[in-house]
Amino acid sequence: MNTARIVVLSIAIGAGGLAAWLASGSDRKTQPAPVAKMETVDVLVAKADIPLGKTVTASDLQWQTWPASAASASFVRRDTRPDAPTKFTGAIARSPFVTGEPIRDTKLVMAGGSGFMAAVLPAGMRAISTEISAETGAGGFILPNDRVDVILSRRDKSSDQGNSEPALSETILTNVRVLAIDQQPREKDGQNAVVGRTATLELKPEQAEMLARARQSGGTLTLALRSLADANAPVVSDAGIDRRQSIDVVRYGVSTKATTRQ
Repeated sequence: MNTARIVVLSIAIGAGGLAAWLASGSDRKTQPAPVAKMETVDVLVAKADIPLGKTVTASDLQWQTWPASAASASFVRRDTRPDAPTKFTGAIARSPFVTGEPIRDTKLVMAGGSGFMAAVLPAGMRAISTEISAETGAGGFILPNDRVDVILSRRDKSSDQGNSEPALSETILTNVRVLAIDQQPREKDGQNAVVGRTATLELKPEQAEMLARARQSGGTLTLALRSLADANAPVVSDAGIDRRQSIDVVRYGVSTKATTRQ
């Protein structure tokens, strides 16, 4: 074999090797880079729209997977609060939630917490407290959600009967709802009596003014407990017009229809 053929063969072999190396390098460059796995967490969200003032139930909530980097510190996470759906059951929505919105503590009012009374108070009604005792509070058998009459007793100083001042009593409010006894807005399981120092009543603005005046009159206010059967009796105004309003009274998990004066 002459020198020229050897040179040509060497060049061909070198060119082929170079082409093969370039091809293998090109293949390596076109391979996709491995995708990093995104870290996620389970966040408690609203399963459906929760309007303002609604009592939250377990069926209103669900866990949803969120990117860990997008989960705010105010969100409720499953890894830190796995019992949150149970804890939030019975809370009141201070602000509305839309479907899929993360649940936040600041938008809910827990029973017994700050703002709970304002959340459960119906529109147009007022909460006002009055002092009670075992004698003036039906022996402690008045519980939250019971209905009572408020009786004012006082001495008649304008009487002409010598030094004796006859006692006068009148019912100033009828069939009003007890919102709380002391700081307790709900009955406890199995509880049938609560001896407290204050009772918070649900009243209309004009009724609240009447109770405030009665408290300043120097008399004694007594709460008379009404039976559930009596709460269903018609309430008739002086004009003979039936002004009943249907409500639900819940005692120990049992709902009973009752009526109140409008």
